[in-house]
Amino acid sequence: INTGALGGLASPYVILWAGMLIVGLAHGLVEAVINPLIATLYPGDKTHKLNVLHAWWPGGLIIGGLLGFGMMKLGFGWQVRFGAIMLPSVVYGILVAITRFPPTERAAHKVPTGEMWLQALKPLFLIWFLMMFLTAATELGPGQWVDATLSKTVGFKGILVLVYVSGLMFVLRHFAGPLAHRLSPVGLMWVSSLLAGVGLLLLSAARSPVPAVLAATVWGAGVCYMWPTMLGVTSERFPKGGAVLMGLMGTAGNLSIYFVLPAMGRIYDHFTQKALGAGVKLHDLIQQAGQKVPGATEQLDAARTTAVPYAFRYVAAVCIVLVIVFGAVWLYDKARGGYKAVRLGAEAEEATAEPSEGSAPPADEE
Repeated sequence: INTGALGGLASPYVILWAGMLIVGLAHGLVEAVINPLIATLYPGDKTHKLNVLHAWWPGGLIIGGLLGFGMMKLGFGWQVRFGAIMLPSVVYGILVAITRFPPTERAAHKVPTGEMWLQALKPLFLIWFLMMFLTAATELGPGQWVDATLSKTVGFKGILVLVYVSGLMFVLRHFAGPLAHRLSPVGLMWVSSLLAGVGLLLLSAARSPVPAVLAATVWGAGVCYMWPTMLGVTSERFPKGGAVLMGLMGTAGNLSIYFVLPAMGRIYDHFTQKALGAGVKLHDLIQQAGQKVPGATEQLDAARTTAVPYAFRYVAAVCIVLVIVFGAVWLYDKARGGYKAVRLGAEAEEATAEPSEGSAPPADEE
């Protein structure tokens, strides 16, 4: 890393840290703005449109990966490849200059700020907020581990599984509307949690490419609807909370990764040490492998391969909580006549869709 731009006043680590901080702020800003915008533009179809929007997150990973790979093959340096991020920034700038965006749903209906904050104290929102930690842990935690772990256990690059899952998520998220219409968004979350848990258990048992792909298919089908549907339900049931409540949900999801990844790492290390036995210390073996001591790398890899399944299994246990909670909310909704999306000013509007088997007409208040 070149530190010349700062005159040598900062170390490469500080510059890297600052750069990642800025990137994180940018990602957070995009998340905080784009979700309420979609909810505003499509007030009668929030869950489906948010899923379609979020289909382009994995879609962007695929496009960005192919673009970066192509630029690398053409001989472009990493600076130019990183600079490709400016392309969507230019498009955003043009859109801002020529497009008139409507006020958010909360602002359009003049919901007071105090009432907006009170929405965050509603029991159902607090449950949803806590579940966002767990759904994000189910999706993002294993997603970060698939490459490194499956590469050891199934004999081929785990990154290929991630690319496949990204493509699967891109396609499936376009069908969230019919599924949510049939099951209700809460019912969709219940099914998603069940599939995600089964998929993680299957991933923990995969030892060859074909079972790994099948397991990843089940897991990917489970987690693909989680993030956007959680946001959609938040906006549909608590529209008075506006962009703030959707932002809180996004914050919960992003914070989750800081808890689940270290937890998975501790589980991984614990069972790696257990596989090695009391006579070998994991820390010492890692140092020996780094020093190319004969046999150390092979012994370490064998122990890590044994430990991999446990990390996935412990995260799969999270899905048990999700299945119970979402199932309870789903039954609660059914007892009250079905899922109800709250529409501000609903008395002056008609719902854009007929009630489904799993849903009831829009309500004025939650």
